[in-house]
Amino acid sequence: MRTRVKFCGCTDWADVEAAIDAGADAVGMIFAASPRHIEWPAFEEIARRIPPFVTPVGVFADPKRAEVEAARDVLPNLVVQLHGNESGTFVSELGGLIVKAIHVGPGDLLDRLAHRCDEFPDALILFDTARANRAEPGAAFAWEHVAPMALARPVMIAGGLTPANVAACIRTARPFGVDARSGIEDRKGRKDPAAMAAFVNAVRAADES
Repeated sequence: MRTRVKFCGCTDWADVEAAIDAGADAVGMIFAASPRHIEWPAFEEIARRIPPFVTPVGVFADPKRAEVEAARDVLPNLVVQLHGNESGTFVSELGGLIVKAIHVGPGDLLDRLAHRCDEFPDALILFDTARANRAEPGAAFAWEHVAPMALARPVMIAGGLTPANVAACIRTARPFGVDARSGIEDRKGRKDPAAMAAFVNAVRAADES
């Protein structure tokens, strides 16, 4: 199975275009508090220009339902990614395609992670590194902790993924998809087309191994 690639933290059409050119399957736009928070006019431009076979993802943290619906009004096929303390009930009532982030800490055991996954039976689970400030770049967690869940249901992995380590992540956990933000940026925090292309190439090579 081909591993899907999502590039997150796109702030304008140039970022999205670079992600598409690199071969990304999905692009993420952050509506939560973040240095990469997307401004509404930029989001509207992306909504007008994004091609039909690239998946747009809106990233929220503990949003009000009205915030999500306002974004869906602009881009009806928006996939909603939730990074806060949203309940299973909220996720179910929100409806549509949902990606629910579960943050993995160094002491997290399989039973706890499996229990958290069970709270969101209809969502695509994204495992991300637990950190005090979600706006800061994350380090990679121990991917083997989530490998059993990846066998049971489709999951995505984020947190510290770069062109240098994403192949190892895929070989270890065999996720449905991988998600990168800071790992495909330059030192000034701007999306780097060369790093994006290298990331996708590394994913494809891992798929073939």
